[in-house]
Amino acid sequence: MIQIDDLEEYQLIRTTKDEIIHSMDDHSLMKKMLLHICSSGGKNIRPVMLVLCTEMCGGNPENSINAALAIEFIHSASLIHDDVLDGGLVRRGVESAHKKYGIPAAILCGDFLISKAISLISGYGNNAVNEFGRAGMYMAEGETIDISSVCEEFREKNYFECISKKTGSLFAASAAIGAYVAGADEETALKLRSFGENVGNAYQIVDDLLEYLDELEDKSSTYESVTLPLIYMRVMDHDAAVEKTLQQVRDCVQNAKEILASFPSSEARDKLELVTDLITVDMLPGDLI
Repeated sequence: MIQIDDLEEYQLIRTTKDEIIHSMDDHSLMKKMLLHICSSGGKNIRPVMLVLCTEMCGGNPENSINAALAIEFIHSASLIHDDVLDGGLVRRGVESAHKKYGIPAAILCGDFLISKAISLISGYGNNAVNEFGRAGMYMAEGETIDISSVCEEFREKNYFECISKKTGSLFAASAAIGAYVAGADEETALKLRSFGENVGNAYQIVDDLLEYLDELEDKSSTYESVTLPLIYMRVMDHDAAVEKTLQQVRDCVQNAKEILASFPSSEARDKLELVTDLITVDMLPGDLI
């Protein structure tokens, strides 16, 4: 079965990212931290989506690489900062940055990545830059909502606001920016923004469900958010909570695929549908599908 790292778009992004990091001063602690973070792998999902959206809208994928890397770098920065906030111990199977290098160095590494992301996105037009900036603000706002999730008043609507901002917003920006890089109009970009948000929300719900089912082996944290199955468990039993959570995933995936279906058939569209499945329904245990 084809995986994300089999796609040529993934290879193009990974190669360019490695070139940027390896070009840094060998004596730099920042370079050592970035190499450690990159050693944990990562599927580069969001930048791959951006490049594929550029292709689907008729653009040259190579023109979108800097924008894609901007997305990946701000995402990596958010993970570093989230691990500091959540007391994250393991990320993608390796020791978190703040655990290995200390909190001050990890925060500065995140700041460096944000600054690098801004420099990379700045070469694109106002629409792309505005999408990027909006996502960054939403991600921070979503994290503040997540921090307050331990409150008893945290309900289903609060959860969806949280994940739409914390996770969905960067997926949404990736898809919309991909359209803008290709020269698409605002209507097309907004359509793809909705596609990205649905994929991002489904991705986060699946991740939360796997954590609830204790199916995550490459992630460890001292802080646990209040997630959708836990919210449903307040008023129903385990099986019903899991099924209702699964239905939310199915609904988001269906919404995303209906948006893709409105675009002409193409290899890029097929790849976007593949990526959508790989990071959502295909992540679920076989007995839940």
